[in-house]
Amino acid sequence: MTLHWYTVHSKPNQELLLWNQLQQREVESYFPRLRRKPVNPRARRWAPYFPGYLFIHVDLEHFPLSRIAWLPGMQRLVAFGGKPAWLQDEVLEAIRRQVEATNQVAQDPLAGLQPGELVRITSGPFAGYEALFDTRINGAERVRVLLRLLAREHVSLEVPASEIVRVHPPR
Repeated sequence: MTLHWYTVHSKPNQELLLWNQLQQREVESYFPRLRRKPVNPRARRWAPYFPGYLFIHVDLEHFPLSRIAWLPGMQRLVAFGGKPAWLQDEVLEAIRRQVEATNQVAQDPLAGLQPGELVRITSGPFAGYEALFDTRINGAERVRVLLRLLAREHVSLEVPASEIVRVHPPR
């Protein structure tokens, strides 16, 4: 028995539907998704890491492809030269780690930011300026930074947390 990870191509924007169909049929699958914070509260909170693709873990010698070939959202199994292409377990684990790390950063990109650390303002009238982080205001939505405008005086400025980035990421 040789289980391998195979890539499945879904119909456009139907990755989640196909993944749910595979889950209902108890086919081990992986649908890498990235967390995002949409402006519209009714918009999707997840985006596919590989739009149009997901992975299944099966033994093709004992798994009939007809079991999944006609699922809603299914396009085809990715193949080269007529032979289904499989991924090594290490490759899929690397993808999992990358997706998890990216989602952790997306949850709170300023986690662990200490007062006095250097940040850069990325948008708005002060875009491009560097400032010192002071504190968070109203949870994770807004922050206060100290901006040096004239001579040695720092001006307190409140900006959306999404508009600042660390100058030097933590190690």
